[in-house]
Amino acid sequence: MSILFYIFAAVTVLAALNMVLQRTPVYSALSLIVVLCSLAVVYLLLGAEFMAVIQVIVYAGAIMVLFVFVIMLLNAGHEATSHRSHVARWLGAPMIGAFLGGMLMVVWDQFPPTSAAPPATLDGSPAAIGTLLFKSAHNYVLPFEVTSILILVAVLGAVVLAKKEF
Repeated sequence: MSILFYIFAAVTVLAALNMVLQRTPVYSALSLIVVLCSLAVVYLLLGAEFMAVIQVIVYAGAIMVLFVFVIMLLNAGHEATSHRSHVARWLGAPMIGAFLGGMLMVVWDQFPPTSAAPPATLDGSPAAIGTLLFKSAHNYVLPFEVTSILILVAVLGAVVLAKKEF
């Protein structure tokens, strides 16, 4: 099982890099679908079946339909090459290094070398997630509501972009 986890984690990382490095928006969207589906498999391997199904239905389904709609609406073709600024050229590599160093520190803190205790098991059922979201209101209700407002704003923005002038 752990070998499958590492395989799909590597597929996720490689597809994410491909998504960022593509010059055509449609190919980037296809790479994002690969990322979202392989993340669903990672969730499945971790025992979070509900999150895996939600990942496929909501993100790989609905959100990607919205992305492809916007790409087709804007008639986005091949990305035009631009002259890069000197600031981006000189600060890009150090900023990437600082980001990767910070990520390494976070991962290092999560897995201390002296930890011999097994991790606690988590319940990923829909009932447990609903209880966590709504009964313990002081922890997760605000981020949940902020996310719903951001999705509403995104939908309204797509409607405004799609509106034709008469």
